[in-house]
Amino acid sequence: MTQPRQVLACRPGSRARAVVARCARLLYGFIARHARRRCLLPWLPAGTFAPLLAVWLFGASLAAAAASTAEPEPAGPRARSVAVAEGGRQMVVSANAHATRAADAVLQAGGCAIDAAIAAQLVLGLVEPQSSGIGGGGFLLHYAARKQRADAYDGRETAPAAARLDRFLEHGRPLPRRERIASGLSVGVPGLIPMLEMAHRAHGCLPWPRLFEPAIDLAEEGFVVSPRLAQLVAEDPDLRASPSARSYFYDAAGHPVAAGARLVNPALAATLRALAADGAAALMAPDHASGLARAIVAAVRADRRPGDLAAADFIAYRAQRRSALCGNYRDVRVCGMPPPSSGAVTVLQILGMLQRFAPDPAQGERFVHRFAAASRLAFADRDAWLGDPDFQYLPLDRLLAAPYLARRSNTIGDNLEPGPAASGLGRTAMPPGEELPATTHLSIVDARGNAVALTSSIEDAFGSRIMVAGFLLNNQLTDFSTEPLRDGRLAANRVEPGKRPLSSMAPTLLFDRDGRLLAVLGSPGGTRIIGYVAQAVAAVVDGAGPAGSIVSAAHFGNRNGATELEQGAPEELKTALSRRGHRLELGPMTSGLALILRTPQGWSGAADPRREGHAMGR
Repeated sequence: MTQPRQVLACRPGSRARAVVARCARLLYGFIARHARRRCLLPWLPAGTFAPLLAVWLFGASLAAAAASTAEPEPAGPRARSVAVAEGGRQMVVSANAHATRAADAVLQAGGCAIDAAIAAQLVLGLVEPQSSGIGGGGFLLHYAARKQRADAYDGRETAPAAARLDRFLEHGRPLPRRERIASGLSVGVPGLIPMLEMAHRAHGCLPWPRLFEPAIDLAEEGFVVSPRLAQLVAEDPDLRASPSARSYFYDAAGHPVAAGARLVNPALAATLRALAADGAAALMAPDHASGLARAIVAAVRADRRPGDLAAADFIAYRAQRRSALCGNYRDVRVCGMPPPSSGAVTVLQILGMLQRFAPDPAQGERFVHRFAAASRLAFADRDAWLGDPDFQYLPLDRLLAAPYLARRSNTIGDNLEPGPAASGLGRTAMPPGEELPATTHLSIVDARGNAVALTSSIEDAFGSRIMVAGFLLNNQLTDFSTEPLRDGRLAANRVEPGKRPLSSMAPTLLFDRDGRLLAVLGSPGGTRIIGYVAQAVAAVVDGAGPAGSIVSAAHFGNRNGATELEQGAPEELKTALSRRGHRLELGPMTSGLALILRTPQGWSGAADPRREGHAMGR
């Protein structure tokens, strides 16, 4: 069997393992290169090939074993080494090693990219429950290599039919933030499973039930709790206060689950078995024997701040297949998710405004200034105009028109203009929704050349903190505008019955000038996703280096307010930006980029060092 060409640095504390892994990788790479060039065999002494092959395979296994070591939650972008896999014909990058291995196993069994993505997503819902799962939604881009076609799938949650404009208001003012988030009011109809089922019917290779096996096995056998999950559980007071979630994440004495403990989830295994057998109907049909829809409705209505979700909302829900939204950055085609995600629109606006400037692979101080200025203008348009396209007119053609972006770009000078920007189409920005950074992303390319970029979420870490049948429910309705009405004008992203809230999720596909798939990427991170992805796309196109360098680069951005710099930014950068008029905010910018990049040697995959991502190629 072909050995995985996988490289992942060990924990800093595991020095001996790192040395062994590095030696193994060097030996493995040397033999692999020369064997491929057919220049090794002629000068090998008789009888030495078999022992050398054994050493080669042993070294590869040591490297892979070292690669699977769980690593702690990073304090900054370089607190742990970046996970990289090089030179594969197929590649998987996800937020967790369990999910990556599940996807790889599906590909090895003859599955397509969409099959592997579904298997990985189901595992992520178990091992990374704070970020995504059955109770949430997502956006998926699929590239079919044979047809050379990209499709966009919308599994965004919807508001109940009973939702009103003042949903999150009390006496005309927004409810306190935590009361909006950790409540039944925040739960929308989950759309992830209907979306995955729709995409599988169009593009799948393996039977639907087969894709559930890795997650079912892991839920029943248990998985080792990662340091990041343990830390998030320990620090979350709303989770501790949740009657439905407390018994899973805390022991009888109230102690949070510890890193290294084994956590089993038989309730989720039962849910997954029902979904494997009957598809999305097991979740969305109120009369299904599983009772999942009825249980969700009951849990939401029984919450201390009850919501108004109803069985009819599940019957009415439909995943959507939409046209991918594409534009150019220099000579590369950039395709992403259209509204109700603002991801592609805003990324394309930022890149469109940067095009008139010369490439800066190093992304130095001048680039940071221009990037922040372009982001500021793009977010002004985003917050003024974007929302669910099924509910209002969205002037996408005008927002993405080259002359409009050129005019916006021409306002970017040597200094940043003070105060928030206004839309260039004559409308002021409205207050955005919460859109917090607990999301996940995975990128996959299969050996046939098909690809998937999938970003999914339950919104805040642990969502609404309401747990049903082994999974957490989303709080996505807090992504609607916090103030639906201001100065007599309704926000485009206001709450309405059956509406999808605006998102910043930005799964992205890049194509070179010949139309070949060049890269697959995306990230979690709330509204900062847009900046993370735009910065990574610029780095890919402008030649900023290999995949590992791109995902580990320090972040910066501007969401029409302060210019944000990742903690640890150099003093000279801060000084230079301040002189240009930037009001600076420094802090953690915990992206979770998953990047797959075409190289002359094959696909290269890299997982963001800020989280617990894992890359694996063959």
